[in-house]
Amino acid sequence: MQEKDIYSELSSIRNLMERSTKFISLSGLSGVMAGLYAILGAVAAYCLVYTGGGLSYRAHYINEAEILSQLFFIAITVLVLSLSTGIWLTIRQAKRKGEKPWNPISKRLLVNMAIPLLSGGIFILILMYRGEYAVIAPSCLIFYGLSLISGSHYTLSDVKWLGVFEIVLGLLAALFPGYGFIFWVLGFGVLHLLYGTIMHFKYNQ
Repeated sequence: MQEKDIYSELSSIRNLMERSTKFISLSGLSGVMAGLYAILGAVAAYCLVYTGGGLSYRAHYINEAEILSQLFFIAITVLVLSLSTGIWLTIRQAKRKGEKPWNPISKRLLVNMAIPLLSGGIFILILMYRGEYAVIAPSCLIFYGLSLISGSHYTLSDVKWLGVFEIVLGLLAALFPGYGFIFWVLGFGVLHLLYGTIMHFKYNQ
């Protein structure tokens, strides 16, 4: 057997093992779209929270119920758009690869990601209730990063590195609380755009 044939067989075996233990039908375009939604949401939030081209909080406005409700609406809209687009594109990608989008592996992926996300979501609601707004952006990034790392055991390894970068940005946002908005945009906007683009050309061609 030639060396080329051996390499081909080993690659086939590796692909079969990955398909049986990991959910590999994630769509790179879903990351791109999530990044775009986050940036658009950030632009809308900027107009509500920040003043005159600087990055100083309108502290007295953030405490107002009307501003909080608008920010919450923007966040929910970005979340719903990102999730719905991601689910649709992932299902389409799975069908193209001949896989079932809802299987034991994808269920484990969902559970492992949901635990840090739900914990982080509850923690952020507590922060909002207590008025600790400066810690919300770091918390979002850190818990999201932990969720990605937790789920990376059941999907592509690239997801782990996205999680690592999200945590690093979250820690930097905690170190420089006045610039949390910038780190939030970098984490949920720019990083998603870069990650989604790389994933699309690496796996979805």
